[in-house]
Amino acid sequence: MEFKIPTMSCGHCVGAVTKAVKAVDPKAEVTVDLVTKQVTVQTSGERQAVAASLAEAGYPVQ
Repeated sequence: MEFKIPTMSCGHCVGAVTKAVKAVDPKAEVTVDLVTKQVTVQTSGERQAVAASLAEAGYPVQ
């Protein structure tokens, strides 16, 4: 699944986004591209749960 997160801007953001995804699924694979502000997640978790966790961490998705 892919998410666009326009508020990401630095390495701290990458860590926070990764932590938020792994709170839903600790085995998830997270790839973050700061240039395009795109996050790719490979997980068995539900998209809605991942999006909610990201929003709760301060990174609402588009």
